Amino acid sequence: LPARKFSSDIGDGLFIAPCTAIVWPAVAPLFVSMSPELEIALEAAKRAADISRRYYRGNFSVTTKADKTPVTQADVECEKAIRASILGAFPEHGFYGEETGRTNADAEYLWLVDPIDGTKSFVREYPFFSTQIALMRSGELVLGVSCGPLFEETAWAEQGQGAWLNGDRLMVSEIGALADASVSTGNLKSLAGSAGWSALGNIVQRCGRIRGYGDFYHYHLLAAGKIDAVIESDVNILDIAALAVIVSEAGGVFTDLNGNPPGLETRSVLAANKMLHEQLLGNLAGAVT
Repeated sequence: LPARKFSSDIGDGLFIAPCTAIVWPAVAPLFVSMSPELEIALEAAKRAADISRRYYRGNFSVTTKADKTPVTQADVECEKAIRASILGAFPEHGFYGEETGRTNADAEYLWLVDPIDGTKSFVREYPFFSTQIALMRSGELVLGVSCGPLFEETAWAEQGQGAWLNGDRLMVSEIGALADASVSTGNLKSLAGSAGWSALGNIVQRCGRIRGYGDFYHYHLLAAGKIDAVIESDVNILDIAALAVIVSEAGGVFTDLNGNPPGLETRSVLAANKMLHEQLLGNLAGAVT
């Protein structure tokens, strides 16, 4: 994706990503070029963060969707704001949102958006919710933004440009021994009902540390090298598309539990550094479809 040119009092150049430790970019430092698509995605994430903060622990309506999951006034308003930002800048692009569904889904560029991933957390007033914005080009994920407003964390990445968290470069760990590894799990219902449950039990016994940070947060930790692997079943592509780009650009491997790259039908995750991913995949492949 090309960087955006700009002119200023000190000359011409490229609009590039920030180096200050803030939730979203506000200045232009010198380490990575920022495409117009990434610039808009970060702007949209900021708008959504402002809305979700305003509603958090406040009064808002909650309804239940057909799949028994909650949707709030904040979800709807966040998605409207994101959609307006993205399609205002790129009207020819497709859009796939958690609340509004798919528009122009056959377009070369398709945006994947969960305005508040973790609505149950949001409703019950604990901070593990986030805004997830990803861009898919011809079926391949090429850009991701993950914003956890109450953690004051915004991670972003685009293909070939590395991954960043509040302006700091992200890199997965180099731990290769499962006995030394910290593994985090998330949604596990399908895995618990499959032959893979005993395989996961074996991993739990062998790994150095097991935790369940969940949601966007354990992927931020993984990309930063603070934990070493994430295992989940029962996910939606909108939950994890942006995070897949971020982890991959941080040097990690992000697949489903059978080793397939993420796509629109992805329902599980195995994400880790390259050494651990191979080991864990040997244990978990075939556990869930």
